[in-house]
Amino acid sequence: MAARVRKTATKLADGRDFFYFDDSEPYVSGEKTRRLDDPRPLQNRFAPVKDEDGNEKPVTGPTMRLDPLTGEWVVIATHRMNRTFLPPADANPLAPARPGAAYQDGEIPDTDYDVVVFENRFPSLMQIPGEPVEVSDLDGQSVWKVAPAAGRCEVICFGPDLNRNLVDMGPSRMRTVIEAWADRTRELERIEGIKQVFCFENHGEAIGVTLHHPHGQIYAYPYITPRTASMIRQARQYRENTGGDLFNDVLAAELRSGRRIVDESEHWVLYVPAASRWPIEMHLMPKRDVKALYELTDEEREELAHLYLRMLKAGNKFFEIEEGGQKTYLEIPYVMSWHQAPVGEERELMRLHMQLHSIQRAPGKLKYLGGSESGMGAWISDTTPEKIADRLREVYEK
Repeated sequence: MAARVRKTATKLADGRDFFYFDDSEPYVSGEKTRRLDDPRPLQNRFAPVKDEDGNEKPVTGPTMRLDPLTGEWVVIATHRMNRTFLPPADANPLAPARPGAAYQDGEIPDTDYDVVVFENRFPSLMQIPGEPVEVSDLDGQSVWKVAPAAGRCEVICFGPDLNRNLVDMGPSRMRTVIEAWADRTRELERIEGIKQVFCFENHGEAIGVTLHHPHGQIYAYPYITPRTASMIRQARQYRENTGGDLFNDVLAAELRSGRRIVDESEHWVLYVPAASRWPIEMHLMPKRDVKALYELTDEEREELAHLYLRMLKAGNKFFEIEEGGQKTYLEIPYVMSWHQAPVGEERELMRLHMQLHSIQRAPGKLKYLGGSESGMGAWISDTTPEKIADRLREVYEK
């Protein structure tokens, strides 16, 4: 990790891991430390629980079932039905503790922070100590397979202010977020049984965000996800057919064409993919073959911090609207996904890149998945990639 960021680890009251990533003094130098204790009266998350009859039984985690028709794992995480949903600002669990107030049931012990990462209180993936990670038959039928969803889910908060988004925080804070992504990817890949690490952000209520706070998530899966498996299959087939590297050749083709390039820097290329699906879609790829975020050099990370924010700003200027008699822009809902190489032998076929998409197809209109998309996975786009790229270049700030 770059010397400009200091990582401090602690534990929350129920035993979950918590990390401060500080980029400001006096914390980055270590002269001062954030609050490390969590006084909440929370039970250890792995402690035995009581059943309906009052008898103690071991805690159980989420499970996953293999769909025999697709070969895809489906996670069953029923406890997430009780997770926090759109709380008021004064009860937001991602906000820092209120100075001088009795400690609320929030996740941040200190009254201020730069960037923090901690294990999700309502995870869809969780490893239970001592629980065997074995695939077994569901209902005694060999056609159905079930296994513990023995992964890990973390939350990353980009800053303490509920009213500021990542795009407003500046490249210095963005760089700290990149350092946190890289650190957590490296550490999570080292956990036994983890096959893939995914850093992502859901932004906007229309996307399904349940907490109004600038934050993202980091998932460590115990299997290779369907999207990654599909890209690896394509890359393998492309290599067998042509002898080439699929990701390298796609990037080279986009650069030769230039038609959908939004920005090109020394180390990165931002473009609209030739077969984009969404009303707004951008891919961001390093020119160098990099497998994971922690492999990026200092120069690549610094450049990324600036380019990433320009990308978000362009998305937020895509739609011009009139508000109160004044012309302004519509802040788009989006999903940002970092695609990284999985752990193991398939790693060489994958390449680090980011995909951002928005379901906003016009002011006041969202793209809903119709029968063709949701029922058959056969996509129908409402616009062309070239029109998307043209509009993004119009509003992009170099």
